[in-house]
Amino acid sequence: MSDKGDKFIIDGLAGQKILKGEIAVGGAKNAVLKVLASSVLFSDGFSLKKVPEIEDVFRMFDLLKYIGISVEGEKGSYVLNTKNISNQALVSDIAKKMRSSIVLTGPLLARFGKVTFPYPGGCVIGKRPVDMFLAGFKKMGATIEEKDNTFLVKAEDGKLRGAEIFFKQQSVTNTETFLMAGVLAKGKTVLKNCALEPEIESLGEFLVSCGAKITGLGTSTIEIEGGELLSGVGQNYTTMPDRIEAGSFLILGAIAGEDIKITDCEPKHLDSLINILRDSGVEIETGRNFLRVKNSGQEKFLATDIKTHEYPGFPTDLQAPMAIFLSQAEGESFIFETIFEGRLNYLEALARMGMRAKIIDTNRAIIHGPNKLESKEIESPDLRAGLAYLLSAIIASGRSVVHNVKYIDRGYEKIENRLKVLGVKIERVSED
Repeated sequence: MSDKGDKFIIDGLAGQKILKGEIAVGGAKNAVLKVLASSVLFSDGFSLKKVPEIEDVFRMFDLLKYIGISVEGEKGSYVLNTKNISNQALVSDIAKKMRSSIVLTGPLLARFGKVTFPYPGGCVIGKRPVDMFLAGFKKMGATIEEKDNTFLVKAEDGKLRGAEIFFKQQSVTNTETFLMAGVLAKGKTVLKNCALEPEIESLGEFLVSCGAKITGLGTSTIEIEGGELLSGVGQNYTTMPDRIEAGSFLILGAIAGEDIKITDCEPKHLDSLINILRDSGVEIETGRNFLRVKNSGQEKFLATDIKTHEYPGFPTDLQAPMAIFLSQAEGESFIFETIFEGRLNYLEALARMGMRAKIIDTNRAIIHGPNKLESKEIESPDLRAGLAYLLSAIIASGRSVVHNVKYIDRGYEKIENRLKVLGVKIERVSED
């Protein structure tokens, strides 16, 4: 992926619901990144399957290689070897661009007794405070120095101590970071008010299969009994389905599909979205590992309100794609974004396409529908808004251009090729 990135050129459907076919869901970005970070806890390494070929995964590979972990493989199957790991510093230029890099701090600190890392980056969707991480490390006996937006964290006597940590707000990244830190800490670590996302349970279950002592997975209280380095001999991690990708395809089926089947997914992870769409008038069939959306073309969807919330509530990462659905629903819909302030700014570009949207403040917006969207040139500001722009271009009239699709590439593997199978007229063009 170049710095300038590529652009997508899309010939819109002008509101027609004619897409049909099957589209498979890939491995979950938010699951595999954390499992990759957990490799620091291993004396040897392990293999992974169904790894999404996306930019964030490649960046994590670069970080792992920098600290001495070898990564071999291709096309979704990789093997990690951690026998030569030695570096406790995260590369600033990579880590600054990637928010998920911060989860490496927990296992690095637990294994080596110290870690150096920059203020983490990623999509510009509000503040990304590190206060909860630093407070947790202090409780586990670490000291912290800060200079030029870089943190040096050292454990007393080179070993973290188990501690009781209560998270002021439920946080997936914090829960995962301290779950991993506790695996090698001295004594018992108790995490309270943990996030409940299924990616956390997937990570924890894999670590348990490799020797970690963890109880309470899937609940708000997790206990970890610290021990020795883990062993991945004979272990394979198969990445769970990406629920955000599945949800994005479900929304696409609702607004533009005649008959779309979404395969290789886990419907129970999308209860919130499925129920909201059904209440709005979308016909959804659920199976053990598939979802199917059918439209006659005559449906009128009803407006609805959404409030983002930690799992199992409505995912913040589906808020922007859902706004495109709301633009096609009859009446007034209200969006309340409770996780990230400033995540509604993408609506300004969609208003230029004909969406009647009003941003009330940094967390709330109103959408009046239905709207007939018209083609425009728009630029992706982040991963999820970029996908929303892609959805809007698909249902708009005329030819749209979506720039800066490097953000979309961070979370959706070869999205244009997969959409073409459904009948979307989309081309990727280099902007170099």
